[in-house]
Amino acid sequence: MSGLGPAPLKAGDILPVGPSPSTLPNIDVAPVRSMTRGPILVRALLGPRADWLADPRRIAGIPWTVSRRSNRVGIRLEGPALERHKSRRGQELLSEGVAHGSIQVPPGGEPVLFLADHPVTGGYPVVAVVRDEDIDLAAQAVPGQTLWISLDTS
Repeated sequence: MSGLGPAPLKAGDILPVGPSPSTLPNIDVAPVRSMTRGPILVRALLGPRADWLADPRRIAGIPWTVSRRSNRVGIRLEGPALERHKSRRGQELLSEGVAHGSIQVPPGGEPVLFLADHPVTGGYPVVAVVRDEDIDLAAQAVPGQTLWISLDTS
């Protein structure tokens, strides 16, 4: 995004592949947790700005659809708009720090779950934060896939 490094890959690019390493460890495929093609369930805690929503727990009652506009910055979730609390309508936050796994809700009401290349600050309310151990699973979601958010009470 900053323009540093090589150009992004595009259709038709050829990547050089060298010979297999002759010394150990020689790993073709590293073991990873099995990813699912079905609905994904991620666990989250209510965030520091949950009070900006009319019903913060509603985020957990919606089968969100992963948007085609998702990328390494974040997963954009499509579904019924989350409404701001009446005391917060028309208000905006000053920029504040955001963590990996934060779920921000822009004024349009459709959440964004921040991934690996997320900004370090943001100006929309962080209403929930996905548990660290579930972020990798969420990052494997593909457009059109269903994502459910389960709110932890701990």
